[in-house]
Amino acid sequence: MASRYDCTDPDGLLTGMRLARAALGRGELVVVPTDTVYGLAADAFDAAAVQRLLDAKGRTRQSPPPVLIPGPPTLDALASEVPQQVRDLVAEFWPGGLTVILHAQPSLDWDLGETRGTVALRMPDSRIALELLQEVGPLAVSSANSTGDPAAMTIDAAESMLGDSVSVYLDGGSLEPHDGFEASTGSTIVDATGLSTGGGLRIVRHGVIPDSEIERVVGADLVT
Repeated sequence: MASRYDCTDPDGLLTGMRLARAALGRGELVVVPTDTVYGLAADAFDAAAVQRLLDAKGRTRQSPPPVLIPGPPTLDALASEVPQQVRDLVAEFWPGGLTVILHAQPSLDWDLGETRGTVALRMPDSRIALELLQEVGPLAVSSANSTGDPAAMTIDAAESMLGDSVSVYLDGGSLEPHDGFEASTGSTIVDATGLSTGGGLRIVRHGVIPDSEIERVVGADLVT
């Protein structure tokens, strides 16, 4: 039976976070608010938990989840190379709605699906998500919805789609666009893997950070 906690209430936040940490440690799933949409989270280093995440959403291993991290130092720990253009983007937009695809460290003991040696990383601008990440480490997180349905902007929407496949729901209230960025169903995703072979950086999903803002930072290194 899933548990739900109102994280706008101090007591609910304290209890919810404690039980969310415990659930993640057991390889179970948690729904957590981020700065874009509600996310379905699993321990990134627990292959069985990641598979539960994919099964809950109705996704295959060909659609590996991104990984949320608590800050830039973890970027260097998980990516084999971080080009300067990526460091510039991270300095400008983290924490926030930017996901960066990089080559993963080959020594990482994880299985996110068919990643082809890459990993999509983001530091969210969410107090609840960041606190959880700082305590439990990197989390595989995908939008808290069934595949093909709209991303959940409320805990009710997430729970109606995911039900008892989730152990703990952390309710952070209704999520609204902020910081002057456009309304969107998720983060802006950029693929920076081409930079290591002399290519450019590509936007692979248009999201809360406008394309013009990415181009402002990286200039001619952005390709279409």
